[in-house]
Amino acid sequence: MKLIATSLNGAFIVESALHRDVRGSFLEVFSARGFAESGLQVDFVQDNCSHSKVRGVLRGLHFQKDPCAQAKLVWTLTGSIYDVIVDIRPGSPTFLRWEAFELSAGEPRMVYVPRGFAHGFCTLEADTRVFYKVDAPYAPQTEGGIRWDDPDLAIPWPVGFPLVSEKDAGLPFLRDLGLLPQGGG
Repeated sequence: MKLIATSLNGAFIVESALHRDVRGSFLEVFSARGFAESGLQVDFVQDNCSHSKVRGVLRGLHFQKDPCAQAKLVWTLTGSIYDVIVDIRPGSPTFLRWEAFELSAGEPRMVYVPRGFAHGFCTLEADTRVFYKVDAPYAPQTEGGIRWDDPDLAIPWPVGFPLVSEKDAGLPFLRDLGLLPQGGG
């Protein structure tokens, strides 16, 4: 298991060896030892899986606030996604920067999203399943989000008119959350 730093402080691409033979394949999705050897101590407590029936489903940008913030390990089981993470930690050197990754089924590549990040993705194929481990249970009283089309982020999503939930369509902009620096936006 190899952790590769991204341009965002504390976020990593996680690559694991994919072993193939005539029967199929085997992939180690998570190894506490592998993470610890890279300096990350993570105690995952819940596994989640979302299924999107069509291409262009956009979920996010979601986060949980302290004291229930979550780190995530995101992997695509079927299909593919355009995965986006946004650093929303005010003291971070990469505050309000975002990065995107393409994750595809059958690839030994995952994204580790640290606590204090917003996360979202857009499906690039029909019948896409996204699996993610989290290190804190879901706590609805601490959930938050940022509009997927926030002009201050200007994320170039791969679909012009994505399918979003009513809840996600009503998420606030960064300026409404008070996350922009003075004079920003």
